[in-house]
Amino acid sequence: MTASGAPSIVTFETRDAMGRAAAADVAAALRDRLARQGNVRMIFAAAPSQAEMLDALARERDIDWRRVTAFHMDEYLGLAADAPQRFGAWLTRHLFSRIAFGAVHIIGQEPDPDRETARYAALLNEAPIDIVCLGIGVNGHLAFNDPPVADLHDPKPVKIVELDAVCRQQQVDDGCFPSFSDVPTHAITLTIPRLLDAGQLFCVVPGASKRAAVEQSLYGPIGTACPASALRTHPRCALYLDRDSTPPQLSQATVRA
Repeated sequence: MTASGAPSIVTFETRDAMGRAAAADVAAALRDRLARQGNVRMIFAAAPSQAEMLDALARERDIDWRRVTAFHMDEYLGLAADAPQRFGAWLTRHLFSRIAFGAVHIIGQEPDPDRETARYAALLNEAPIDIVCLGIGVNGHLAFNDPPVADLHDPKPVKIVELDAVCRQQQVDDGCFPSFSDVPTHAITLTIPRLLDAGQLFCVVPGASKRAAVEQSLYGPIGTACPASALRTHPRCALYLDRDSTPPQLSQATVRA
C-alpha cells in the first residue's frame, strides 16, 4: 500500500469530549448518506475505547436507523455463546439494543469457524460498506490484525487468526478478562483491506497506553509492524484522540476543550 494522505486529526482535553465529537461526526456522515442513498452499511469495533463514542451516538437524533445495517469487525473463538466478553454481546449492550437498526449481523460461534468466516464474508460482500468506526490496539492492531498476522494486501475479507501476547494482555488491562490465561488465543477478524474498503473511517483512540501506537501509525513506516499505519492509505479517515493518547509531534493547537 502507498500513502494517499494523512488522516484528519483532532485531539481533545478529555475522553468524554473526544467521544461526543466523534459521535457527532459519525451521525453527520450517516445523515448525509441517508439523504443520498436508500441504506447505509456500517462496521463497529467492540472495545472499551469506543464506549463514550457509542453512548453519544446512541443519543443522536434524526437518524433513520431502520435503514442502517450493522456489522462488527472481530470475535473471539472458544468462548461460551453467552459469555459477556464476546464482542457481539458487548456491542449489543452498548449499542445494538439501544437503536432499532434495520439489520444487525453478529459473528457467530463454533463448531465450524471456517464456515462462519465464509458466511460473514459473504454478508459483507453483498454491498459496499459506507462507514467503519474503529480503534487502534496497543500493538497497533486494527480489529484482530496483530503485527504477526497482519497483511496489508490480504486477499481474504475475513480470516481466523492467533492473537499475540500484547493483544491478549491488553484485554486484561482493559478489564475484560481477569487474567491472561482467560483470554482466548484465537479469533475471527475482518482483514485490513476489508476494513479499508469503506467510504469513511472514524478512528477513536483514547488513553496513554495507545500513545506509542498512535505515534507509529502516523509517523512510522506503513507496514505490518504497526498495522494501523495502513490508515494513512485511506483518503477519508478521521482520527480522534484525547490528551493522553496524543503523541508529542502533534501541535497543541489541535486540542479542543
